[in-house]
Amino acid sequence: MRKLIKNAKRWVVKVGSSLVTNNGRGLDLSAIEDWAGQLVAMQKLGIQVVLVSSGAVAEGVARLELKSRPKQVQLQQAAAAVGQMGLIQAYESCFIGHGVHAAQILLSHDDLSDRTRYLNARSTLTTLLEMGVIPVVNENDTVATAELCFGDNDTLAALVANLINADVMLILTDQDGLFDADPRNNTSAKLVASASAIDGSLSAMAGKGSSLGRGGMVTKISAAKLASRSGTNTLIANGRERQILSRLLEGEEIGTLLYADSEPVTAKKQWLASQLTVKGSLVLDAGAVKVLKDSGSSLLAVGIKSLVGQFARGEVVSCLDEAGLEIARGLVNYNNNEIGKIKGQSSENIENLLGYSGEEEIIHRDNLILDD
Repeated sequence: MRKLIKNAKRWVVKVGSSLVTNNGRGLDLSAIEDWAGQLVAMQKLGIQVVLVSSGAVAEGVARLELKSRPKQVQLQQAAAAVGQMGLIQAYESCFIGHGVHAAQILLSHDDLSDRTRYLNARSTLTTLLEMGVIPVVNENDTVATAELCFGDNDTLAALVANLINADVMLILTDQDGLFDADPRNNTSAKLVASASAIDGSLSAMAGKGSSLGRGGMVTKISAAKLASRSGTNTLIANGRERQILSRLLEGEEIGTLLYADSEPVTAKKQWLASQLTVKGSLVLDAGAVKVLKDSGSSLLAVGIKSLVGQFARGEVVSCLDEAGLEIARGLVNYNNNEIGKIKGQSSENIENLLGYSGEEEIIHRDNLILDD
């Protein structure tokens, strides 16, 4: 399986807060210099690489002399605004020292939830990569709110991997990889060398994250699952290992490989899968759930029992079974008022119920993606 890594030509590398800050006391400039050097070495091998770097809030906390990462959204945004200045300045000076240009890309949830902005972001990133520039991506914490943020840069890295169809997503952390138990509490815990990214047993193995960042092993497993939708293989490895990037490229079995063992979904369905918030939900009967799961068919009005929320035609909604479990999400062909009138009805009755003829499907199968 490690041959998949050696032959990969497009990488997303995510570096966590614990690896770029000096134990919460500002940025570790020597560590950032080392990361820049390793990334440039990758680029010289013909590999396109996007860096997703945490550290802005942690750097802002240090600069503002706060005792700990603030919980209030306004203080988090202020810390991010101050810290992002130092973070990007550090990367810029390090990359320029190697004769390579870097680009700052700040993304918010809205950038990826709007289809047009999503396509624009993809175009910008791919253009930068073709020009030999190394994009440095971070969440736009300064404008993000608690309800509309990615939550952690592991998720952001996965969405970027979907965005550019990356071959590999490397999540660098202060742990050696995924263990079958928390190694900080269980000395007999064993490293998981490889597993499928959609293996449902992985979440039970994960522990909590550090005080500097928002992520933990749970978010890394979730990110790997999300990235696998575009055929991206995920590596979780210890960023404190010497020359970790070159050693991985040489095929050394370091860390945990969570491989994508299914065919990549279409670009539109990748976008659907990446939606972290939905506008509403449709509750389906058992027959509709079975048809969607077994046949991958379109969703018809007859299979809808009820709905929640207000949404317009073309917006993303969640499809739930009667127990409230999400089984799919997709783009609706009708708004919530219209669906309220035609739910549970045969498609032949839509024109009589609404007074006009529309699509037979509530969600066409091309605009529908099933949860794993």
